[in-house]
Amino acid sequence: MPYSNLETRKFKNISIAELAFPAREGGYSKGHETREQILSAALHLLVEEGYGALTMRRIAAACGLRIGNLTYHFATREELIRALLDALIRAYEIEFDAILQFTDELPEERLAEVCGLILEDIRTKKTTHVFPELWALANHDRFVLERVQELYTRARRSLLDIVAEMRPDLDPQGRENLALFISASMEGLTVFAGYEKPFEGQMGELERIAIQSFLQIVKTYRRTQT
Repeated sequence: MPYSNLETRKFKNISIAELAFPAREGGYSKGHETREQILSAALHLLVEEGYGALTMRRIAAACGLRIGNLTYHFATREELIRALLDALIRAYEIEFDAILQFTDELPEERLAEVCGLILEDIRTKKTTHVFPELWALANHDRFVLERVQELYTRARRSLLDIVAEMRPDLDPQGRENLALFISASMEGLTVFAGYEKPFEGQMGELERIAIQSFLQIVKTYRRTQT
């Protein structure tokens, strides 16, 4: 049965957490709290002021820490940014995994859920400010490029799992093509219909168009062998 009633999505209007941290297993809990405080402060600077504000001194000041206390937890800026982006994508993975666990739903229902969650998240200030900045930086900074590629590879895993279920006849490259196309199509809406962008008010209808299109593409795609 085709999935067309997008208004019945179980995860509609659920917000993705800003960051998600691993469960605290032993160790000194104060240390975990401090690391989380540092990463939250770094995210706030990234959202409000951009990547250039992410200096160790600015982050330390935002946390009320001495620079030596900060480097005790994160020895380098690169280590801190890697942990920040890991916590950022982990928040998405938690929600995607929750959707994938609804195995009693049709795979097209789960695809609509995942895509709807991403498209709604695009309208947040965090997502609209952070991701386009990372895209631009990735053109000139090898470290950022590698982190961004890792981030999106992890984010596409849920799409790949659903596409594989919907299209077991496709080879791995065909499934990757579909997952990549869907991911790129959604991300592209950020600069047009994201937070305070010109078409933000039309995002609800754009979401419906996108999901209906993705469902149809996954069902009908035929890979051209080269």
